Amino acid sequence: MLHLHLAPLLMDQYRIQSVAIFLLIFSTFIHLSLASTQPFLIPHNQARAQVGVQPLIWNNTLAMYARGYAYERISDCNLQHSDGPFGENIAVGYDDQFPVPVAVNLWVDEKQYYDYESNSCVGDECLHYTQVVWSDSVHLGCAKVSCYAGGWFVICSYDPPGNYVGERPY
Repeated sequence: MLHLHLAPLLMDQYRIQSVAIFLLIFSTFIHLSLASTQPFLIPHNQARAQVGVQPLIWNNTLAMYARGYAYERISDCNLQHSDGPFGENIAVGYDDQFPVPVAVNLWVDEKQYYDYESNSCVGDECLHYTQVVWSDSVHLGCAKVSCYAGGWFVICSYDPPGNYVGERPY
């Protein structure tokens, strides 16, 4: 009779352990997912904060779009825009790992070529920067892939898109 009374107790303990394991796995997945977005978000939002623009919010739909296009470039690593419905910045690097913040900072470093007073770029060399800080853009999704011939392709997609002629980024 003792065995019959222990069975429900063991089943409850099994359920509690199963739920605990599920929650541990789920929280680890969320942590890893958030950690992988930070190298993209932090340099973007630092640049935006410098000019008083609200931070971007990570968007998984944009990230899936960016990843899909990055995989289209995986065979050649060409700096070719997707011509899709979103704002977009792309970069290619041949460093050992081409860290994401390095790619984003290539775009942010174009700030030196943007003249706010005339709302113009020197030789159109600041349009990556203006997309990074475009105040109407609120969502960000990015991807990075290793190309077959070497190098890394990085893409960030922005929604709503920016860089409208005649409009200031902020």
